Amino acid sequence: MSVCRQVWENEDCDPQASAIKLEPMRWALRTAADSVVRTLTSELKLSRIVARLLAARGVTSSEAAQKFLSPSLSHLHSPYEMLGMKAAVERLQAAIANNEPVLIYGDYDVDGTTAVVILKTAIEICGGVAQFHVPHRIRDGYGMKDDVIERAAAEGVRLIVSVDTGIRAFAAGETARRVGVDLIVTDHHLPESHEGVPQALAVLNPNQPDCRYPCKGLCGAGVAFKVAQALLEATGRERMLPSFIKMVAIATVADSVPLTGENRVMTKIGLDGLRDPRNLGLKAILDAAQIDLAKPINTGEIAFRVAPRLNAAGRMDVAEDVIRLFSTRDAAEARTLAEKLSSLNTDRQQEEARILELIETTLRERPELRDAYCIVVDGDGWHRGVIGITATRVVERYGRPTIVLSRDGEEAHGSGRSIRGFHLLEALESCRELFTRFGGHAAAVGCGLPCDRIPQLRAVLDAYARRLLTPEDFIPTLDYDADIMLGDVSSRLYDSVQQLRPFGMGNPEPVFSAGNVDVTLPPKIIKDKHLKLRLSQPNGARAAKSWQAMAWRMAERVATDPLVVGDSLDVAFTLELNDHPDFGGLELRIADYRRAQQAAAAK
Repeated sequence: MSVCRQVWENEDCDPQASAIKLEPMRWALRTAADSVVRTLTSELKLSRIVARLLAARGVTSSEAAQKFLSPSLSHLHSPYEMLGMKAAVERLQAAIANNEPVLIYGDYDVDGTTAVVILKTAIEICGGVAQFHVPHRIRDGYGMKDDVIERAAAEGVRLIVSVDTGIRAFAAGETARRVGVDLIVTDHHLPESHEGVPQALAVLNPNQPDCRYPCKGLCGAGVAFKVAQALLEATGRERMLPSFIKMVAIATVADSVPLTGENRVMTKIGLDGLRDPRNLGLKAILDAAQIDLAKPINTGEIAFRVAPRLNAAGRMDVAEDVIRLFSTRDAAEARTLAEKLSSLNTDRQQEEARILELIETTLRERPELRDAYCIVVDGDGWHRGVIGITATRVVERYGRPTIVLSRDGEEAHGSGRSIRGFHLLEALESCRELFTRFGGHAAAVGCGLPCDRIPQLRAVLDAYARRLLTPEDFIPTLDYDADIMLGDVSSRLYDSVQQLRPFGMGNPEPVFSAGNVDVTLPPKIIKDKHLKLRLSQPNGARAAKSWQAMAWRMAERVATDPLVVGDSLDVAFTLELNDHPDFGGLELRIADYRRAQQAAAAK
């Protein structure tokens, strides 16, 4: 069963999992060089459609295609290709040999907590002693704090390793040096453009200057895994790597990093491995998320069912519950913790819906905010654990970079999300003097600033965005892979597409386009949100075949522009296998549609 159908039938995912699609998008055909398609087709005996899909995703050689289609552990890079790895591993090995306690300093999201679990487990397996600290999102805020380092030093800790945080922790680096603690920073966020990296015994980040590590898109747990890989291989325990990769796969999908290169290797192997969970906490959370282990697990199930539960701990309560979940050896405790995370996720959904309603009201009442080229919206006491998600929903709805700020007394805490072609971190760096803290990357940022600077921030970011963006940039673009006839849709085509799994950032699920498709039955509204259609293509090569199609969250479009039998559409769609025992089978999942005559007029 697809993840979309699970959302519809179980309503277990976000109630605002994607923005309601009110207007058609701009469609763009992904380019693929014919010469590359011919080479891949002839040398690897691939179907032309698979060869084209690979070429459109930047896979241009037979060797790269073989690795893409058949990832294996042998495709993992050596950890020592990462700058700083040798010094980091030697210091960790010394700590393990001398029975020194190691403090792992993590972050409170899925990436940060799973990174803690990965490194803590590796150190303990190698005979070491590992403690951990994960900040409380509300009480402590983001990043490494001086008092935690000072307290650890007073308790005898002489080695701290950060995971998924620390690349901009300059003060923490100075504090560690002052109190006699060795600091190893492992992170994947972008370094400070002006000041470089913090003072530390070693800094591991594929995005730091002079690091030649091939995979720049590792998540925080991915960087932590490379340290674990080095430790395990050094002690002859490399056979245990697949168990660790299961956790990396969850973090990689949850953190929306590109599923290419080494990330693809770890995600493919990890998702396959999740079907045989040995860890009690992993079993419990997969069960709570209603993941069917008898079938292949897809990235959508991780992104919409597993990751939100793990994230809910840090968003709504204490993130250390995730570490407890994966550390417990008591099945009953694992089930209790998984149930708690599910309950917290429900609370998170409700709080998110409440804040989104307030934001929508604000944008309706203040059109100058809605029409800004970079939306900055703020409110009193909005839960900091969900403002990042709400920023994503605003971007989906209005197509503009957005920062959502929660005012707490005189200080505001914010999260931002961006659109294609607008580097949000660079936008914040252009007005760095306004912030007490900020960081992130092109697509997502976090920040803090005094409340009285919000109007200035709003004006500066709007002006900055107006220099770089045009109204055309606010029209979302739907990239599709090929124009086909509905008669070309078949189980064989579906099977060909599945060779490219897992899908995600950097390797999107293939989208096809079919023109002049007729609506053959009256459209049905499902749960007031979704649209079910029956489509056929009279002029197609196999005109007799019609297809069921689901248009998720598009019901509102037909309320303003009704569809009736006989209407002719151009449709962009992916292929979905519905395994319902009564009405299952291959069907179309509509990514977008437009009236055929409107599409022709626009050309």
